[in-house]
Parts: sequence; C-alpha cells; structure tokens
Amino acid sequence: MSTSSSRRTLLQSAAAAPLAASMATAPERSRVQPKGSITDVPGVEVGHWTSTRRPTGCTVVLTREGAVAGVDVRGGGPGTRETDLLRPERTIERAHAVVLSGGSAFGLATADGVMRYLEEIGVGFRAGATVVPIVPAAILYDLGLGDGSIRPTAESGYQAAKGASSQAVPQGSVGAGAGATVGKLLGAGRSMKSGLGSASLELPDGLVIGAVVAVNALGDVVDPETNEILAGALNEDENGFADVARRIREGLGLGAGGRLQNTTLGVVAANVDWTQAQATKVAQMAHDGLARTIRPVHMPFDGDTVFALGTGGLKVDTAKLGLLGALAADVLGHAVVAAVLQATTAEGRRARRDLFPDNE
Repeated sequence: MSTSSSRRTLLQSAAAAPLAASMATAPERSRVQPKGSITDVPGVEVGHWTSTRRPTGCTVVLTREGAVAGVDVRGGGPGTRETDLLRPERTIERAHAVVLSGGSAFGLATADGVMRYLEEIGVGFRAGATVVPIVPAAILYDLGLGDGSIRPTAESGYQAAKGASSQAVPQGSVGAGAGATVGKLLGAGRSMKSGLGSASLELPDGLVIGAVVAVNALGDVVDPETNEILAGALNEDENGFADVARRIREGLGLGAGGRLQNTTLGVVAANVDWTQAQATKVAQMAHDGLARTIRPVHMPFDGDTVFALGTGGLKVDTAKLGLLGALAADVLGHAVVAAVLQATTAEGRRARRDLFPDNE
C-alpha cells in the first residue's frame, strides 16, 4: 500500500470513529405514545356525530368566544367551505367552529347545522338583531364504506355541536373518522381501518397546544420516531405490510382503490393571541406532522387540510411562532398515530388492534 493510501485510510478511520461511537451510544427510539386531546386547550370544545347505520360521521371543534384562525390546504382535491375567509388578507379573523366531516361533498352540509346551533345560543358576529357564526369546514371521502347514500347532514352537524364539551375527545372510529381508512394504494381490499385521533402538549410557560385529526390516507401511517409502519396497505398474505413507500420506488402505479378517496383533515389549537397571518403559518408548519407520519401525503387526489385556532392568552412573537409551528407538527403527528391505534374494524376493513393485537 502506498504512503498516500495509508494516510487516506487512517484519516477515514479517524473520521468514522466518533460516528461509530455515537451510533453505539445513541439511545434506541421508542414508539410514540399519544397523550391528551385538543380539549386541553382552554376555550376548545369538541363534539361528534356518528352514524349508527354505516361508518360515517362528523366532528365539530367549537370555540364559543371565537378563535383567530388560519388554514393551509395542501391536497390537490380538497372539499372545503369558508377557507377563503381565513386567508390573512381577509377582514374576518375569527372562526366560531370548524367542522370535519365524512360524506364527501355532501358532508359540507353539516356546517349549516352547526351555524344553526350557534345562532340559537348567540355565538357569532353581531349583524343587527342577529348573529352570524363563522364555521369553516372540510370533508373526506368515505362513501365506499357501506351504503354511500347515508352521509352526514345539517342535523348531524347540529347534534355534534350541541354535544360538544371540553371533556377528553373520544377517539378511534367516531365522528369524522368513522369511515376513514388507510393503505388504499394497492386497492381497497388490502386497506385498513383508520379513524380520528387527538393529542396535546403543555409547556412550563403555560402554553397548551393540541390537535385532532381524521386520517383517511392513500398510503401507510408510520410512527414518526421509529419509522415503523402502524397501519396501511397489507401484503398479499395479510400478515404484514406491503410498504407503500418501497413499492412506489419500485415503480408501483396507483391501484384501483386509490383515486379520489383520500384526505387527512386536522385542526391544531393553542392558547395564544396571534394574528391570522401567524395562524396561517402555524397551519402550514403543522402539515410537517402529516409528512412525518403518512407516506405518501399531499397527493393530487388528496384533500389534506389543516386549520389552526388561537383561543387567546399568550402573546406570540416571531421566535415563539417558529417554536409553536414545530410543536404543532409534533402534536398533529401524535394525533395521527392515535387515529390508527384507536380505530376499530368496520365493513371488512380491519384495524391494527384486530390484525396485530400483540404489537399494541
């Protein structure tokens, strides 16, 4: 071996030694354990309506005092209502509720019922002798699960809003997550049941940030800490996962069950006093939580949408805004994990807890 080659080998070994040492001592990452719910944020209430006739429903996130709201729509096929009103250059800043619903575009009617309930209790912007509640909404496609003629209505939204409370959010196959599924890239027959999840985090300075999400994704849901697939497209033997990300790299095309049936809808909230532009930025950053846990996400046929609500309290400067956005992504990712861990089997779409009970 030449002198230059020997020197190069020694340098490479010396450079690799610290890396090897750090890898040897690095703690093993453990699975995410979602905790809390969005109702831990002061001023936030949540209510569900879940159909007893087929897996579908709606979820209402209620802020009786109004919340400064922003939204970020990433999917290429969204179904939304009043999201233009939440753009930073608009005059109206506050929303009094946000509705997430199944039923595809039909589900947008749920917002009418929420408005009716809020008007009855005097929540909204004063307009002469009446009040006008601001109720943005977004929907997901679940018409392929059971009888698609059964879907949430205005009355469903009314009942969900009427039942809203600050108690811990019921999770799993309820509300907007009742008809949610994941792993449809290889066709609906190899997909799994998903649902609705929630999580929260409280900091020593009193900041509380929470999230709720209905996960109806084309691809797999993975643990953001371990990268382990938690739910998604099953392999041919249905005893494990096909690994959608790997199959895409191998040239897999879009399966028959994949088009127009995929959307993840989320709401993040915090006890902060922010501007609509700041709320919009946090909604944008919160999408990172979806990207860490759903593979693939933000596809052309998806309607992926995240709302951000500030219920008032702590002031937010630019530095704190960045940290808040990073935390929003973490909490939303934890809520995604909760959605698949809490889901239950329905209409032949099996849930993780039934397929892999020993891995819970």
